[in-house]
Amino acid sequence: MPHPSAEPPCPDPPDLLRSVFRRHAAGVAVITAHGDRGPVGFTATSLTSVAAQPPLISFGIGTRSSSWPAVSRAEYVGVHILSEHQSDLAATFARSGTDRFALPTHWRRGPQGVPVLDDVLAWLVCHIVQHIPAGDHCIVIAETVSGEATGNSRPLLHHQGRFHTLSDY
Repeated sequence: MPHPSAEPPCPDPPDLLRSVFRRHAAGVAVITAHGDRGPVGFTATSLTSVAAQPPLISFGIGTRSSSWPAVSRAEYVGVHILSEHQSDLAATFARSGTDRFALPTHWRRGPQGVPVLDDVLAWLVCHIVQHIPAGDHCIVIAETVSGEATGNSRPLLHHQGRFHTLSDY
């Protein structure tokens, strides 16, 4: 008979990590870049403010992602914070095998030629300063060079594998 303080068996570490982070609510961003064949982009929940001086951010991207080749060669990326009404946009950029920049996505060329999405809560253009290999992902560190924070709605969240709004809680 097991001792009362014995811990239950630990799941496989990758499964454990996924299970734990499904419980961690995160803001939703879309990262964009200009690639050789046009704009690329993907939905990210790994966006982090790294430093204020210099103004650095980081995000992770899977090295098997369709956006990775363009992001790995890009000098600049766009970072877009999505608002609560943009779950469809988040789903579009999370889906593979589709033209993420076709209608109904509205965007324009921004500073440094970076694709900038319209009507987002906030956006930045950032200069990539470092790529850090991390397992099957790469951590990208980039310095903010321009942007706008003019949106006034609430943010879109990702929790338990789905998009949510603050009013869901």
